[in-house]
Amino acid sequence: MSDDKRFAKMPEILKEYEELEAQMADPSIHADQGKARQLGKRYAQLGPVIAGYRAWKSASDDLAAAKELVEVDPDFAKEIPQLEKTVDQTSEILEDLLLPRDPNDDRDVILEIKAGAGGDESALFAGDLLRMYLRYAEKQGWKTEVIDATESDLGGYKDISVAVKSRGTPQPGKAPFAKLKFEGGVHRVQRVPETESQGRIHTSAAGVLVLPEAEEIDVEINMNDLRIDVYRSSGPGGQSVNTTDSAVRITHVPTGIVVSCQNEKSQLQNKESALRILRARMLAAAQEAADAEAAATRKSQVRTVDRSERIRTYNFPENRLSDHRVNYKANNLDAVLNGELDPVIQSLLDADKAEKLAAAEA
Repeated sequence: MSDDKRFAKMPEILKEYEELEAQMADPSIHADQGKARQLGKRYAQLGPVIAGYRAWKSASDDLAAAKELVEVDPDFAKEIPQLEKTVDQTSEILEDLLLPRDPNDDRDVILEIKAGAGGDESALFAGDLLRMYLRYAEKQGWKTEVIDATESDLGGYKDISVAVKSRGTPQPGKAPFAKLKFEGGVHRVQRVPETESQGRIHTSAAGVLVLPEAEEIDVEINMNDLRIDVYRSSGPGGQSVNTTDSAVRITHVPTGIVVSCQNEKSQLQNKESALRILRARMLAAAQEAADAEAAATRKSQVRTVDRSERIRTYNFPENRLSDHRVNYKANNLDAVLNGELDPVIQSLLDADKAEKLAAAEA
């Protein structure tokens, strides 16, 4: 594939970048904060692409000049191998930057973990997954915030929702959603439960849902479409956490989406948390609907659309982790559960990239 063909989109992207610069320089645009943020976001997205293109163009121009000057001064031939290497490196970077990107890749996420089949053991495993993601987030320099949680009797979680947020403006591919988007699905565990007296290995599962966090400007919620119920919070075993009706359940009537929050003592705080999760779920639902309607939209072989699909197995007796979508296997389960998730996540990102490259070359 020629460089001209690979980078044929660049004139159009350069034009858009220049137009964005001109718009952002206009003081009147800042009167509409929503519009200004939208422009700023797109400008930040295109910045690395423009920088990558300029680096490749500069290297290509230097190589062309050196080849011309060889006819005048043979000493320039010594520079050509290094210049060719630079051109190859910069073209590979630019090619990556130009691959189709998920529109949500630069977003923060709301991570939901729910215990599944397996009772208390499943809830304990949900707690293990939570610690794994929290430690991974810490290693990435992200901030985490528990939005809502329902604990089980033995210390695990029946379900828990956590916001994962980047600090500042992340580089392309480094935001929480870009890294965690393939974690959604059913995670299966095989181990001897603490409650098992015979030492038998049990299999249980927990579900993970990764939602791109939506801002108020992304999703418009008509309050008349909501049914809001309040009730008394409860903890493990059904014991009352407090004596006021602080827990909140919000039903979005048009879509049937239901969100409950009881983590905070204040009814208002629980309502805000529930609305936050509702916005994220509505954004994800709208994205899925758009993908389903567009017959030409690329269907990722990695991303789990059916959340009932088993995506990964955690085998404790053999200290082995297996991701069934890309046939990734590793015998360092203890390290993975301690937040060493990068190799697992990279295998999924590499498979997604390979699919995109194949589609681009078709």
